[in-house]
Amino acid sequence: MSDSTGTDGLPETEAEWRERLSPDAYRILRESGTESRYSSDLLNVTADGEFRCAGCGAVLFSSGEKFDSGTGWPSFWAPADDDAVTTEPDRGLLGTRTEVLCRRCEGHLGHVFDDGPEPTGKRYCINGAALTFDEGER
Repeated sequence: MSDSTGTDGLPETEAEWRERLSPDAYRILRESGTESRYSSDLLNVTADGEFRCAGCGAVLFSSGEKFDSGTGWPSFWAPADDDAVTTEPDRGLLGTRTEVLCRRCEGHLGHVFDDGPEPTGKRYCINGAALTFDEGER
């Protein structure tokens, strides 16, 4: 791994991101890709813990907010805290959706929809390859 990272410890170039990330994580986090449905090892995780950004390690989601949406991607009804993620409009072939990004490294995580459970009514539909899981960290 390269030692030339930015002042916040993040890679400064796309080449450095490629060194840091697996090919799947790079495609999703840096190129706004999507993994295949039901392909993530994190889909069925039910243990207590934290879901972190695979790009920068920031805590994004907690197992306490994870639920089975039946969509084939890890889903959460809220981020770990209000500052964990950011959103922006994603205008593409499927119409306008709301993209979810890691606030720290700006990596693409997935999308958020208004069809989730209470108390928020939100469904953060997140690519598992954009996450790592730390069991017992809640």
